[in-house]
Amino acid sequence: MINEHNNRKSRDVIVYIWLISSDLWTAGGWREGVGSGRQSHFTFTLNNKLPKEELLPETRTTCRLLQGRTAMAWWQQVLAVDAKFNNHRAPATPGFKTLYIRRRSQLLRDSAREEEREGSVRGYLRVRLALLQHRYCLTLDQLSLKSRSASLRSNSRLTIEGESPKCHSRNMSMATSQALVCGQGESRVAASGPGSTVVPTQRAEASRAIVGGTSIGENYAFSGVHHIFDQHKESVPMVKFAHNDAGLLGCCSLDGSLSICQVLEGQPHVVHTLRHHTAGVTGFDWSSTNDLLLSCGEDGTTCLWSSASGECLRSVADPAGGRVLSCVFHPLNSNWAVLGNSRGLVQVLNISTGHYPKGGTSRVAGQVTALTFDASGKTLWAGDDKGTIVSFLFDLGSGCLRKGKRCVVREDACVTSLSARAWASREAPDPTLLVSAGCDALLLYRVVDKEGGLRLRRRFTLAHRSQPIRSTFCPLMSFRQGACVVSGCEDCSVWFLDVEREVRPLINRLQGHAAPVLGVTFNYNESLLATSDASGLVIVWKRQ
Repeated sequence: MINEHNNRKSRDVIVYIWLISSDLWTAGGWREGVGSGRQSHFTFTLNNKLPKEELLPETRTTCRLLQGRTAMAWWQQVLAVDAKFNNHRAPATPGFKTLYIRRRSQLLRDSAREEEREGSVRGYLRVRLALLQHRYCLTLDQLSLKSRSASLRSNSRLTIEGESPKCHSRNMSMATSQALVCGQGESRVAASGPGSTVVPTQRAEASRAIVGGTSIGENYAFSGVHHIFDQHKESVPMVKFAHNDAGLLGCCSLDGSLSICQVLEGQPHVVHTLRHHTAGVTGFDWSSTNDLLLSCGEDGTTCLWSSASGECLRSVADPAGGRVLSCVFHPLNSNWAVLGNSRGLVQVLNISTGHYPKGGTSRVAGQVTALTFDASGKTLWAGDDKGTIVSFLFDLGSGCLRKGKRCVVREDACVTSLSARAWASREAPDPTLLVSAGCDALLLYRVVDKEGGLRLRRRFTLAHRSQPIRSTFCPLMSFRQGACVVSGCEDCSVWFLDVEREVRPLINRLQGHAAPVLGVTFNYNESLLATSDASGLVIVWKRQ
């Protein structure tokens, strides 16, 4: 238990750390406990450096050193440090690791209401990091996953909030992320012309009144951890809330299984675990009524599930013998689904019969890694691992596909996520496509014609090279000033970006994952945000 005392007559903040342990390590400055389970304590000043020989193994602690104005950014930094070491904490008891992070998050949020000095905040974080490194004999660089590139490892050093003079945005949870965008990404943000906008104008007062008069930063101040799921043993590339259901969440994993979770009714829990695939599940989609779930996998099969019973209703093998990498239901008719495989085929599947209709197959240059429809279901976009997006016109009656336009994002930059949105504001209807590409970019395209042609509007820079990072629009973006999109990132954080801002578009950054963040999804009313990572962890965040 950590208690603190602020001596107003001096600049030293004295911290009392109470430790309960049966095997106390002693050194100069420590008082040795007598017998098992006895309490020991020590004192030191945060303005002085803590010698290596006086470090103690990490034990359960409660943080009471949080600064009122920057508390949210501060506790997220602490939680991020704890999450990085979490895989080494009680490795034989996975349930304890989840319980630890949940309890740690709760204690930090409760403490965030107290006002403390900035110096004590930085000091505590340094001491906390030193204790964890000594306890597990690891550095932050050694905690980097194999899947992360060397460039990401060089950025794994912890940055204390307040050390960068460029970071002064009240709307950000992580002030250090503002410096990242200002220093690396602003000069590469592209717009299509002076005065252009892709969101409702400031005169759309009636629309913005639906969500109140708060700023976009306040609306997306997601901070509290509602629940953490760790039922999957390998990477979770995709999570998705059901349509118009605030609590039903689906997850797929490379361990070959899917899970359906309920996060609002009673205690959050796993409702069904779906097992039929013999290899990793690469994607899934909910039907328009949420009664069906469609999944695809590296075993070359596509499965249709009942979300109520968890039963596999149908399994269809890929006729070309390829791995099925992406799948999507038609938004208006759930009898139709579109699949993309590793042989470059975009294929329409009749769910009711299990047959592929004539004229419903087309080919692109590379492996089909992402698919999405527009709201009307008339236009389909397919992204591949060669950096190309191809549009198709879909015939609802016959299931036939006709190729439209081709857009090159960047040669050999894998397109890992596509998300379409027709902004329904009376003043600014603007069909738009959000693209995640493996060239350190999140891109916003305008749909310029009825054949799905694209023109680049904005480009945001974030860490994305080798992982299947996904991004999404915020559901209520049409009704307020500003427009927010959310993306995973290989720096283990979740990025909130306002696409209307010409400069400093980053409005929030969540840190709680210890591995690259892959999947992101909102429920329909934006009360919850779910994110997944490459270690198999799923975090459900709630609005502040």
